[in-house]
Amino acid sequence: MYSLFFRLFFTRMDPEAAHHLAFRWIRLAARIPVLRTFIAAALAPRYQELRTEALGLRMHGPFGLAAGFDKNAVAIDGMAMLGFDHVEIGTVTGEAQPGNPKKRLFRLVADRALINRMGFNNDGSAAVAERLRTRTPVFRTVVGVNIGKTKAVPEAEAAADYVKSTERLARHADYLVVNVSSPNTPGLRNLQATEALRPLLTAVREAADRTVPDRRVPLLVKIAPDLADEDVDAVADLAAELGLDGIIATNTTITRDGLKSPAFLTSETGGLSGAPLKDRSLDVLRRLYARVGDRLVLIGVGGIENAEDAWQRILAGATLVQGYSAFVYEGPTYARAIHKGLAARLAASPYATLAEAVGADTRKATA
Repeated sequence: MYSLFFRLFFTRMDPEAAHHLAFRWIRLAARIPVLRTFIAAALAPRYQELRTEALGLRMHGPFGLAAGFDKNAVAIDGMAMLGFDHVEIGTVTGEAQPGNPKKRLFRLVADRALINRMGFNNDGSAAVAERLRTRTPVFRTVVGVNIGKTKAVPEAEAAADYVKSTERLARHADYLVVNVSSPNTPGLRNLQATEALRPLLTAVREAADRTVPDRRVPLLVKIAPDLADEDVDAVADLAAELGLDGIIATNTTITRDGLKSPAFLTSETGGLSGAPLKDRSLDVLRRLYARVGDRLVLIGVGGIENAEDAWQRILAGATLVQGYSAFVYEGPTYARAIHKGLAARLAASPYATLAEAVGADTRKATA
């Protein structure tokens, strides 16, 4: 049903306009008590065997919504209603900004992918913090907050900008993510270099501890798939050394290898997400787990289209997995299908719990 609707309706719309329309429908449904209860019962069934503990948090399962869909924390309950076990909002910047000029979002249907150059369009950390502060949750879900650099802020002043966001948002976050890997903010990826990343992460950690003294807010860093292997190792070592809680692998890529879509689409600048990212994201995840093992929580994202993709990320070392682009193509049953398939794969596996399966294939390969 959704695939037909997508082909006949959404593909005829501008991708960003279609996103906002679907977003409005989700938010509206979540506001209607009887309707949201019915939708959650149909699309968010709970599997006890998938219950997950990560980052000191208990979740219904391991599958969440990646940052980028709900930039301003306006549809957390709507996404929980659709079955996502955690919702990562953002990316939120220190100051509000409109993002890059439109048109800035492109569908590559033949590749089941998206190219975006949104540029961190969001309401800013003060507005999002107030929205989170006044929110009355309808569904219990874990809320991550992904923070990035305001475009107008010089690279040399990036740490102060991230600290500003941290001071405003940390108290409202179940976990925080430092995003230094989007290709759509000039100079941002330079912050992945360890000499720049060390003081940045140290400043954010100190700001989170200072702002929320009564609990430790888990802190993660999100990296790009385009890093060289030795740079992946360097970030992993730094994260472990600084006592970070985890790494998210990976963000979008600037490569365009092996795409089937027309050149007028594939030549668009921006970050590519979706199915073409699958292999490299999985490789980076395996490399990270081989490097840090269980010392850090790894979150796998990039090209997760179905339960098999999610299962492979778990076997590679991911405690949590996230999706976004495939949600556009699969529709509202996306999370339900992932959960059902994961439960079936766990039952058919030699592992008694999902936690036992985390990293199992990587451990075998490196034994």
